[in-house]
Amino acid sequence: MPKDSAFPGVPAALRRWRRHRPCFPEAAAMEPPPAPGPERLFDSHRLPSDGFLLLALLLYAPVGLCLLVLRLFLGLHVFLVSCALPDSVLRRFVVRTMCAVLGLVARQEDSGLRDHRVRVLISNHVTPFDHNIVNLLTTCSTPLLNSPPSFVCWSRGFMEMDRRVELVESLKKFCASTRLPPTPLLLFPEEEATNGREGLLRFSSWPFSIQDVVQPLTLQVQRPLVSVTVSDASWVSELLWSLFVPFTVYQVRWLHPVHRQLGEENEEFALRVQQLVAKELGQIGTRLTPSDKAEHMKRQRHPRLRPQPAQSSFPSSPSPSSDVQLTTLAQRVKEVLPHVPLNVIQRDLARTGCVDLTITNLLEGAVAFMPEDVSEGSQSLPSASAPKAFDGCLMMTSQAL
Repeated sequence: MPKDSAFPGVPAALRRWRRHRPCFPEAAAMEPPPAPGPERLFDSHRLPSDGFLLLALLLYAPVGLCLLVLRLFLGLHVFLVSCALPDSVLRRFVVRTMCAVLGLVARQEDSGLRDHRVRVLISNHVTPFDHNIVNLLTTCSTPLLNSPPSFVCWSRGFMEMDRRVELVESLKKFCASTRLPPTPLLLFPEEEATNGREGLLRFSSWPFSIQDVVQPLTLQVQRPLVSVTVSDASWVSELLWSLFVPFTVYQVRWLHPVHRQLGEENEEFALRVQQLVAKELGQIGTRLTPSDKAEHMKRQRHPRLRPQPAQSSFPSSPSPSSDVQLTTLAQRVKEVLPHVPLNVIQRDLARTGCVDLTITNLLEGAVAFMPEDVSEGSQSLPSASAPKAFDGCLMMTSQAL
């Protein structure tokens, strides 16, 4: 089993000394490379930049379109078969074979390390269909975050949960159930997909608060001609591109179970597992979060926006003035949407930093919440709410700059 990252407890001054000492040049090679930025973790373009690959893609396009149409009809049969057959080894074999015809090839290494007593599986996140591929290899369930239960949630193979607030408690009860055979949870602590080449996002701590032992696994995805995933693409477009290309290979490697150490906090447990998975993949465990991905996508759409400093990716304690400002902006959103709970507004404002974006997310259903009872006096909306929202967006943007 791979060990933890080198020099876990060495002070920063000693690490700098080892990096710059001239008498041992091999010591510099032992230092880990700098953490990649979001521009290296997320692909913004689907098509290749190489002229030869682009020409090959154009020549392949007629064949790919024929495969896409044919696989759409075959995919409907795969969906019906997976719904009709009960969860068993036979079902996984049949569906896995049919998925190979669709161009989705699932492979696994070190399957003997799989411990069926472990109820929580931890994996890196590359595509919207990672949970489906792992489910072809072993029985598992994955909750869909920030989305209410729906037919689409069920049809994509996710476990339906009521609300995000009760997620951790519901998952603890799910793992504590004594039903046989037990169904493990497959969780993605990154919460957002990366390109799977450079590094991992920071692991959230909540998946590691469910149980004291987890089993990590690594996931690598390879696809010819085009990028595996694009940062701002929907799961529908990802599915169509998966059916268009000749094949997509998912390589799953099982690792040894990892136990929580005595007195180890959830954040420390998550960081240790992140470094273990990153080392197995030959990548770097970064401190970037899904908020950094959202900010990177915003800069891609609006190139004039100045990027945030590098240290903004690290968690820092909010100042009292920022808390007051966040509360003020949350009250403005509350005036426009009085039925939305205040804590939901504040949580989304802390992520977006803009009143307009938060209102858009709430209106479009991107953020799940339970509506509050609205009194008759709060039904009327103030006429100045739109300018206030715009001013709040400018205020947060100017502070970030």
